[in-house]
Amino acid sequence: MAKAPEEKVSFITRLKQIGMVFQFTAKQDKKFVPLVIVAVLIPIAISVGLWFVWGWLVIPLGIMLTLLAVLIVLNLRSNTAMMASMEGQPGAAIHLISNMRGNWRANPEKPLAATTQMDVVHLVIGKPGVILIGEGNPQRVKQMITEQKRRLGKVVGDAPLYDYIIGNDEGQLPLRKLRSTLIRMPNNISGKEINNLDRALTALTARPQMPKGQLPKEFRPPKGATRQMRGR
Repeated sequence: MAKAPEEKVSFITRLKQIGMVFQFTAKQDKKFVPLVIVAVLIPIAISVGLWFVWGWLVIPLGIMLTLLAVLIVLNLRSNTAMMASMEGQPGAAIHLISNMRGNWRANPEKPLAATTQMDVVHLVIGKPGVILIGEGNPQRVKQMITEQKRRLGKVVGDAPLYDYIIGNDEGQLPLRKLRSTLIRMPNNISGKEINNLDRALTALTARPQMPKGQLPKEFRPPKGATRQMRGR
């Protein structure tokens, strides 16, 4: 579940990424463009006021303040737009965690448990301890989390074990609050303990579990196959 090392991004590539984020945010958030206009006008007004004191020296300062204000607005509103677009999407929570900075171990491609109804429980390891993240039908996910807690109990040992069900109902954790909730959690285990837990839990969960529920038609045996097998 370890993360791959981050590749260095060139300045041109970074500008293209910012441009893509800008277009995405403008499309998703109607308030974004008006806020950008305000973010541009305020530094200009400040620069005009300082012109009489500093003269031409105020121009680079005004440019820097304008860029800074636009980037702040872009950062804040792009996060809001991203969360709105991810809301209700299967796997959104674990993908969000896998892109967080810090010593977080999460594998979006391999859920801890899953059903054919798109209910999933993902395993996350970090400084707070072991965290189970559930998405899908709350009743089914709650039962799945209980089963996984029982399964992981002996391996986890003294490490704290948390669980969250992603949703907007009472007792659930909204997706938009997931990142801030994880960041505010206490640091209960060290980096070495994270590595040890990662190895132990990876070995435990290496065996894939069959999804619960009725199998899709393409995976069902043909009619009469069971009787033929019994008759042999």
